[in-house]
Amino acid sequence: MNLLETPIEYLKGVGPQRGDLLRKELGIHKYADLLNLFPNRYIDRTRYYKINELQNSNSEVQIVGKIINIKTVEQGKGKSRLVATFVDETGQMELVWFQGQKWIRESIKINVPYVIFGKVTQFGATYNMAHPEMELLEEHKASLRSAMQPVYPSTEKLANKGISNKVINKMMQQLFVETQALFSENLPNYLLDELKLIPKNAALFNIHFPKSQDLLAKAQFRLKFEELFFIQLQLITKNLIRKHKIKGMPFEKVGENFNNFYKNHLPFDLTNAQKRVLKEIRNDLGSNAQMNRLLQGDVGSGKTIVALMCMLLAKDNGFQSCLMAPTEILANQHFNGITDLAKELNINIKILTGSTKTADRKIIHEELENGTLDILIGTHALLEDKVQFHNLGLAIIDEQHRFGVEQRSKLWKKNDVPPHVLVMTATPIPRTLAMSLYGDLDISVIDELPPGRKPIQTVHRYDSNRLKVWKFLKDEITKGRQVYIVYPLIQESEKMDYKDLMDGYESISRDFPLPQYSISIVHGKMKPSDKDEEMRRFSEGKTNIMVATTVIEVGVNVPNASVMVIESAERFGLSQLHQLRGRVGRGAEQSYCILMTSHKLSNDSKIRMETMVRTNDGFEISEVDLKLRGPGDIMGKQQSGVLNLQIADLVKDKEILQLARHHAIKLLKDDAPMEKPEHAKLREAFIELSKKKTIWNYIS
Repeated sequence: MNLLETPIEYLKGVGPQRGDLLRKELGIHKYADLLNLFPNRYIDRTRYYKINELQNSNSEVQIVGKIINIKTVEQGKGKSRLVATFVDETGQMELVWFQGQKWIRESIKINVPYVIFGKVTQFGATYNMAHPEMELLEEHKASLRSAMQPVYPSTEKLANKGISNKVINKMMQQLFVETQALFSENLPNYLLDELKLIPKNAALFNIHFPKSQDLLAKAQFRLKFEELFFIQLQLITKNLIRKHKIKGMPFEKVGENFNNFYKNHLPFDLTNAQKRVLKEIRNDLGSNAQMNRLLQGDVGSGKTIVALMCMLLAKDNGFQSCLMAPTEILANQHFNGITDLAKELNINIKILTGSTKTADRKIIHEELENGTLDILIGTHALLEDKVQFHNLGLAIIDEQHRFGVEQRSKLWKKNDVPPHVLVMTATPIPRTLAMSLYGDLDISVIDELPPGRKPIQTVHRYDSNRLKVWKFLKDEITKGRQVYIVYPLIQESEKMDYKDLMDGYESISRDFPLPQYSISIVHGKMKPSDKDEEMRRFSEGKTNIMVATTVIEVGVNVPNASVMVIESAERFGLSQLHQLRGRVGRGAEQSYCILMTSHKLSNDSKIRMETMVRTNDGFEISEVDLKLRGPGDIMGKQQSGVLNLQIADLVKDKEILQLARHHAIKLLKDDAPMEKPEHAKLREAFIELSKKKTIWNYIS
């Protein structure tokens, strides 16, 4: 049996109790899991600082010097601290202890050289170090240690039970002793040579016990590359298998419906980005493989018209299409938009949602089954078993992160041959995340806005400027425009949020009184029918102001609304702020987004506000968001834990990810089954990995 498969409690120094804790707290079940517990950071003990070189940088340093005196300083309320004066040839500083004073006082030797280690802080002109690690210089010279000390991930529970960083370090040393540091290489030699990667053994040794900064950097590069390389191999193999196994229905012709619409009924010229995306989709639909494409485009970039043109291609080839949206509001909006675009064409389009009447449903079911219904738009209602198509050729899913995998697979089963799938999202996903999360989908991006759209002007205002902001809103309403005022909704504090919203609504009602102004309100506690009624009044222009929680985030289209005020903007994430801003700017008029915050802002909040004011580019915003929040959060709850990467980081290791993807594609083009002799070890490792039910097997 492979030694690395040994249960962790059998490692000398672990035992059943510690084994249990390691399993529960860090998910370490066997030797291999411990080996892959990589340090978060390293303490560099290669350098000794002089007191006159110290900076107030909050970093940990080590210094050689002597203690020349020690005293107790009273702090009032019966508390005291122990203070020692520590000197070297360049100056002096203070060492401070708040706990264990009696023991420390008795054990310290005066005027004997020590090596001290810890974080330095500055008070006035003096530096001090609280609770330093101390070691007599002669003992320090005699003890064996790697110059760079690893700091491992831990939890409060482990620390309380005495499993400190030192203990984990000891376990790691023991693991290397028992396995004799013999770990099998799994990358082909030509790849190691080409990329100058250090061998697996050397990489694992130097990640845990680095001999130098240089070797640590080489070890990290090697292990990050390997992790990302295997993930990309899995994703690309999946994509190849799907294209190979799952035959699509080729849409061989571009026919009358598509051409007629393109030549005679386009409401405006397509942007170059729209043309490029249509071409990519047409190539997919014309091949023999099933299309599985992700279409990313910022709010208002014109995804709907691309969707319609794809559905016209389906009709030209004798197939039906469906478009599924996550909410009724959004489904209705797509229905109205598409019906309007296609009004001159002879096409049968219907909508099916939870509120469709029984009589209408009956007609829809009949027309679907006899093939006279061309396009069906709807919500989850499309997934019901009763909904049977005559020949579904194309399924379009909007805002797909709101649908689970099972729901999507139900759509597949509506046809003997799986339909082509186009997934649309207005949430820009950073390139690196898209390459990993949707690595088995082909990606198209619409990265320019239609002509005539004016960029939304965004400003950041503090609560103290509220009077000026209200005056601006009144001026806009006088011009005949409409305004959104959005309040945060954060589930944990629903009562508080509801109160904020109601307080806000009351003060807005006082400042914008009837009959001159009228206000709609929408929040999560209302019945769906009341919500829809309020939304309808606003979209028909019967009210000037819509006060709402974030329920309006996706898919309300009111071209006359030109101002979006976001209250407590610091409580929103960047992608949410960007989505909300996209609710305005849909007409020809100049639109505005006003971010209201208190004066107290965290550093991250400041960055978010500055980013929103600086740019309207969703992709740039998503990159900043990824840096601030990390990959797990961006994908939301369903897919958090998606990227439980052991060592790579999608934000920092973008270049390595691109390199890994490039080499994975190259290798699979050359030898997809990995059957060449030089790929034997790789194939073995790949099969092992694929057995593990990782998240990668479920994505998209």
